[in-house]
Amino acid sequence: MALFDYKLSELHGMLHKKEISVSDLVDESFKRIAEVDEKVQAFLTLNEEQARAKAKELDEKLATETEFGLLFGMPIGIKDNIVTKGLRTTCASKILYNFDPIYDATVMERLHEADAITIGKLNMDEFAMGSSTENSGFQLTRNPWDLERVPGGSSGGSAAAVAAGEVPFALGSDTGGSIRQPAAFCGVVGLKPTYGRVSRYGLVAFASSLDQIGPITRTVEDNAYLLQAISGLDPMDSTSANVDVPDYVSALTGDIQGLKIAVPKEYLGEGVSEEVRQSVLDALKVLESLGATWEEVSLPHSKYALATYYLLASSEASANLARFDGVRYGYRTDNAKNLIDMYKQTRSEGFGNEVKRRIMLGTFALSSGYYDAYYKKAQKVRTLIKRDFENVFEKYDVIIGPTTPTPAFKIGEKTSDPLTMYANDILTIPVNLAGVPGISIPCGFVDGLPVGLQIIGKHFDESTIYRVAHAFEQATNYHKQKPTL
Repeated sequence: MALFDYKLSELHGMLHKKEISVSDLVDESFKRIAEVDEKVQAFLTLNEEQARAKAKELDEKLATETEFGLLFGMPIGIKDNIVTKGLRTTCASKILYNFDPIYDATVMERLHEADAITIGKLNMDEFAMGSSTENSGFQLTRNPWDLERVPGGSSGGSAAAVAAGEVPFALGSDTGGSIRQPAAFCGVVGLKPTYGRVSRYGLVAFASSLDQIGPITRTVEDNAYLLQAISGLDPMDSTSANVDVPDYVSALTGDIQGLKIAVPKEYLGEGVSEEVRQSVLDALKVLESLGATWEEVSLPHSKYALATYYLLASSEASANLARFDGVRYGYRTDNAKNLIDMYKQTRSEGFGNEVKRRIMLGTFALSSGYYDAYYKKAQKVRTLIKRDFENVFEKYDVIIGPTTPTPAFKIGEKTSDPLTMYANDILTIPVNLAGVPGISIPCGFVDGLPVGLQIIGKHFDESTIYRVAHAFEQATNYHKQKPTL
């Protein structure tokens, strides 16, 4: 077995018994990156010198100390929209091609406190806008299961790196499905926490009322450990919730006897491929055999989620991205005649087409004369979508359906049709609009490509999601299958 085939708790035990060193783990990561990243292209920036120095420092600590946390010495990949002090953070955009932050995001500070080691920054759709990582301003990340297919997006680099065994886990961000969708496409575990569970301080904003940082891992147990490390109240983030962080790992009992599952008919209807639908129904049979029961329900306003999301997210993006103007940092055009010309040229040369498209849509939705017709109406529909979830959760413990309508599609297949590309997030977007947590775990394969099962929970009830996901994982072997590169 390769080192990263072991669970986090097993690697921790091996470190404790001095069977391996922290340097061995870091060496394994960089060795694997050297072997496969030319094909996968998950990493934008490597942190090799600092990572090896940190590993050496932790090995010295290991020789003298007997007590250390589970993330001690563990290599991790970071999505390139999470700011890292002294390590380039580009959001996969030309406009930030030379940006070296002078502070760390709160999640990074918490990982440093846990003595995790940053291996590098991972590719993504530019400013997290996309569902395939084809919108990166720098390179095209490929799916480790089939190099002709996309890894999903916008956290495609994060999911691909974990699936390819380059790092045991990674951080991504999820605005409309950007952790869960690539996790489904790459056959790994990806969680979008409840809005407010994890600090957004230091996450470069796309849509502030929707963005959440979350973990991408090989197993549910590892995911729970990583969420534990990064969760909690942060005075630097006014949307961070003052809610106790439970011991997520203690929830992994395998016992789901009597658990009530809701399956929305809208999530298994039009647009969902028959093979994906069957994989979800088979997964429900497994959960039934473990003592859970399920019933079909309705989330009637789900059909408006896509339009609602693209109006709200684009409106917030148009405001958030106004700060990238060539004045203080990042790219600046060389051809400007005056200040206004400098703004225009910097933004037209620095931003890619998808980012420009969303800024234009958002600016239109917020403009005088259209605000009430579009943005305000979308906010009202968002409330109705949230109420749909609250009504279902009065009677059921979790909601289950597919993560994506189909397995991973081919590179270039949907780039010419933005609306078809947007529809790929149709099953994940309602979760962000409602602010509830959701996880994607592998539940089958179609023609050798992974299929994701989405489990959605009540606000701040990640523990129940983990309990269901872990029970399913223990009863199946999908998480043990790996791509051959």
